[in-house]
Amino acid sequence: MSLPTLVLPLKAEYFHAIRSGEKVEEYRLANEYWTKRLAGRHYGRIVLTLGYPKADDWERRILKPWRGYIERTILHPHFGPEPVRVFAINVGQ
Repeated sequence: MSLPTLVLPLKAEYFHAIRSGEKVEEYRLANEYWTKRLAGRHYGRIVLTLGYPKADDWERRILKPWRGYIERTILHPHFGPEPVRVFAINVGQ
């Protein structure tokens, strides 16, 4: 039985930074929604998408093996001015 795939739609700036290797972690808030999808789960791979591409648009997709995540507290402008708890998903080489 194969493991499920985690699909993460991204904004352009984050998609291109991951594709170039500049960004090695993708953040998701450690809220109830993402805890259900990540905590204690294992995936076969991650598909990072630039927005919501058509099924045959492979230029707007990056496939990565699942390497897990760590929980951490970060400051990031996307989440506002206060520190937030996130899942830092490994999307590096």
